Amino acid sequence: MRRVQYERSGGPEVLEVVSVEVPTPGPGELLVRVDAIGVTLPVVRKVREQRAPIALGGEVAGEVVAVGDGVTGYAPGYRVTGLVFGHGYAEYALLSAAMASPIPDGASAVDAVALVRSGLVALGALDAADPKDGESVLVTAAASGVGHLAVQLARVRGAARVVGAVSDPAKAQFVRELGADDVVEYGQESWGEPVDYVLEAVGGDLLGPAVAALVPGGRLVAYSSGGGTIEAYDLLVGAKSVVGFQMARIAREQPARYEYWRQELWQYFASGQLRPAVHAEFALADAAEAHRVIDERRNLGKVVLIP
Repeated sequence: MRRVQYERSGGPEVLEVVSVEVPTPGPGELLVRVDAIGVTLPVVRKVREQRAPIALGGEVAGEVVAVGDGVTGYAPGYRVTGLVFGHGYAEYALLSAAMASPIPDGASAVDAVALVRSGLVALGALDAADPKDGESVLVTAAASGVGHLAVQLARVRGAARVVGAVSDPAKAQFVRELGADDVVEYGQESWGEPVDYVLEAVGGDLLGPAVAALVPGGRLVAYSSGGGTIEAYDLLVGAKSVVGFQMARIAREQPARYEYWRQELWQYFASGQLRPAVHAEFALADAAEAHRVIDERRNLGKVVLIP
C-alpha cells in the first residue's frame, strides 16, 4: 500500500509517498481501507517543528476490512471515522475501536472527516466557554477547518452575535455566509464591540487582542497549539478568565461525553444546521500541496486527502 511519511523536519516539501505492507490489526483495533483523510494545522506544524519525524496521524474515514481480537460492535463492511494516532496518511490505517464512530447513511467519508474531529474540537471549546443564550462570541481562525464549524455551532447553541476573526479579508465573505454577523481582521486596531467569550485557535501574538476583545468578566477558551503568553494584569483588571481545552484529554478520560458530542454533531448535520465546508480534495500523492495550503492559511474550511 502507499503511505505518506517524511525523514526530516521541514516544510511540505519533505513529505514523500512510500510503499509499505498493509498493517495487521492488533487487539481492540480496526483495519480501515481509507477513503478520506483530514489535514490539520497541528500535524502541519509538527512536520515543521518536531525534531524527530512522527507518524502522520489524524482523522480518517473509510470501510472496516478486518478487526483485531476483542473488538465488538464493528465488523468488515462497516463505514467508520475516527482519530488515528499512528500512520493515517495511507491507503489502510489502524484505528482503535474506542476512537471509531459509525458514519450514518447519507453522509460521505469526506463529510465525516470534515465534520467529526474538527467539530468535536469546536463543540468542546464551545462547551468549555459555558455559553449562555443571548451572549456574544468571537471565533479566531474563523475560516479554518475547526473555526468554520465553531461559527455555526455558536449560533446553533444560542449566541445572539457571532464575530469571526480572520487573517485575510478575502475570507470575510465565506465567514459571513456561515452565519457570522461581523468579520474582523487580525491587524485591526480594534475588534469592535467586546464579546462575552472568545474561542481562540491561533495563539502567539493574537492572545493579547483576543483578551482585549472580551467584556469585563468575559471568558477566553484557548485551544491552539501555537503557544503564546497572556499578561496576568490584563485578566485581573477586567476580571477576565482563560481556560485551556484539549480534545485528547476528553477522549481519554470522558469517553461518554466524547460520544455524546459525536452524536450531537451528526444530529446537527442531519437537520441541516451544521454544514461542513471542504476547501479542496487532494490525491494522496499531493499531500505536500495539501500541507502547503494549510501552512499558508489559504483554506476556507477543511482540506482533505483522498487515497
